[in-house]
Amino acid sequence: MNLAEIMDSVSPLWGICPFAELESELIACRAKSRLPDFPQSVIVACFPYLLGNENYIDSNISKYAAVPDYHAVVTARLNSACEKLAELYPNESFAPFADNSPVPEVRAACAAGLGVRGMNSLLITEKYGSYVFIGEIVTTLQIPCEPAKEKPCLGCGKCLEACPSGALSRSGFDKSKCLSEITQRKGELTDSEKNLMLECGCVWGCDICQDVCPMNKDAAVTEINEFLSSPVARISSGCEIKGRAYEWRGRKVIERNIALFEERKENTQ
Repeated sequence: MNLAEIMDSVSPLWGICPFAELESELIACRAKSRLPDFPQSVIVACFPYLLGNENYIDSNISKYAAVPDYHAVVTARLNSACEKLAELYPNESFAPFADNSPVPEVRAACAAGLGVRGMNSLLITEKYGSYVFIGEIVTTLQIPCEPAKEKPCLGCGKCLEACPSGALSRSGFDKSKCLSEITQRKGELTDSEKNLMLECGCVWGCDICQDVCPMNKDAAVTEINEFLSSPVARISSGCEIKGRAYEWRGRKVIERNIALFEERKENTQ
């Protein structure tokens, strides 16, 4: 197998950009220590997760959380690619990253020509829209490529208008106000944060800015078997959290959120 065949086997959408294109924008995190010495290239891969509409009937969690935990899926696929690439290029190093990455993922994906940056700061791809996870392989292998110039989205502003918390504006993204961030926050939520969750009807995450985006209108569903195997789009108290995107935060947070909705239901009966 050659490099293209290896990457095609793990991701339906991938590209390459020079490491030097991103070097000045690296994120300070513990994973940064895993970068190989003298990196030359970044292989960026996208993993679509959108399911058919029938899977989201009566859903109460974000679409990305309805599929099995992407950290495990993406990491396993990238590890497989790295093993094969190491056999093909035994004198080179390959380091995989998923989510906890020193690489600015959206910036890298744009530089690799995989899509454009939305006003909501998400990558928007032509085929899968913004419903993709991003992973990277940083390598010492110098791979010929032409870095793509980062392009903006349509700029319609619909995501800004629809954002229920005001986290999105033309001046940027305020993560502290983001509903998805609020649903993952530990401790006691404020009354306004609780009301925001109840208003939007989601116990984990938020899809509003993606769902209103016209560039997501015809987004293709995933062909990744791991995501198709056991989707769960609605959760309740005592649900299984192992192997799900919300497992990392622990049961207390997700149970707190579920209890909020159950309390409202009891009060309205």
